[in-house]
Amino acid sequence: MPDLFEEEKNTRKPLSVLLRPTSLEEFIGQEHILGEGKILWRIITRHLRTNLIIWGPPGTGKTSIGHIIANTTNSEFVQMNATTASVSDFRKVIHGAMNRLNVTGRGTILFIDEIHRLTKTQQDALLPDMEEGTITVIGASIHNPFHRLDRALLSRAKVLELKPLTTDNLRKILSNAIERSGDWADGRTIEIEDNAKDRLIALSNGDARRMLDTLELIVRGAGSDKVVIDIAIVDEFFAERIIDYDQAGDIHYQVSSAFIKSMRGSDPDATLYWLARMIEGGEDPEFIARRIVIAASEDVGLADPMAIIVATSAIIAIEHIGMPEAVIPLAHAALYVACASKSNTAYMGISKALEEVREKPLQKVPLHLQNIPEFALPDGVEYKYPHSFPGGFITQEYLEKKLRLYFPKLVGKEEEIYKRLNELWADGRFESKEID
Repeated sequence: MPDLFEEEKNTRKPLSVLLRPTSLEEFIGQEHILGEGKILWRIITRHLRTNLIIWGPPGTGKTSIGHIIANTTNSEFVQMNATTASVSDFRKVIHGAMNRLNVTGRGTILFIDEIHRLTKTQQDALLPDMEEGTITVIGASIHNPFHRLDRALLSRAKVLELKPLTTDNLRKILSNAIERSGDWADGRTIEIEDNAKDRLIALSNGDARRMLDTLELIVRGAGSDKVVIDIAIVDEFFAERIIDYDQAGDIHYQVSSAFIKSMRGSDPDATLYWLARMIEGGEDPEFIARRIVIAASEDVGLADPMAIIVATSAIIAIEHIGMPEAVIPLAHAALYVACASKSNTAYMGISKALEEVREKPLQKVPLHLQNIPEFALPDGVEYKYPHSFPGGFITQEYLEKKLRLYFPKLVGKEEEIYKRLNELWADGRFESKEID
């Protein structure tokens, strides 16, 4: 096998770059799109030139895929970053691609890092040449492009999602790096303990780049020709795990959604896990508390009226205590909501009421409910003050036309409410189906 790094030994490129796969056979992971017969496998093996937007977590192979496609299609590979490239920069690349195509017949792959950051002007500058095939654009992003790019650009590209690398994927990549240490370790021999391998893989969080760059830092920082890597050294060089979280991006919405749904689903363990993910990811504790308050009303509601009190108390605690101690009342409130009886009748009721108000003729306020002095009411019209009657209740109409908006559930505290309402309203409305 040829020495792939002969020209690069003295450049000190990161290990993740030096070990970057150059062919489909060398690539590890992403079997859902690169397995035999899968979409990206077909694109690469059939040497197809097509615009792609590849998104997924860091260190999962986006740039490597771009290089492999350039190699297999014999295309010029030009890499740019959406945050630093101007429209004039793109036009220069397009002009060069046009000349290359006319003179040599070779295509050009324009690989755009952080493609989700392209402005509309930048996107518009690319569209005609993407469509005509002057350039093949491969965009890379850690964010879902459907939320961030114009439809016109998305319609000209195939969007593919990469998954975090599995433990097995990372183990193969790590073993390959150690086997090929002669290409990058400056003559040092490497011995790594099994538990250190496991820790290095676990702390990498599916990111091969982070794993390889940390391995390189450990090896090149060693003071002897024989490097023995144990779990303590891995922990020292990792310093702390980088939590995969972005306060304004896709992962923010994914994790917060999982947190809310875990509370709704009465899973306290999952609730605590997603809460911890948000806290360690640097999420605003007030944002977390607001989600708990909403869940207390939307998902617990009248089944346990204490939930909203506990949840709102967490907001007050955050204001007075601050982080990191505020994680305790956050956990307290989240667990209470997760473990409480569940009823969404308050949410469903107000939703139906709002739909009624927005989409149907508005009801008039009955005369006896209007702010009219009793002596001014017409004969036969009377407001009956409930507290003047036994039990503080008297049957009277409160709507011009009857509606059924609240359907109590036989769960928790709401079961008591259900029974009381049916005792008060002898017409059985709370046992009947919705009134037409």
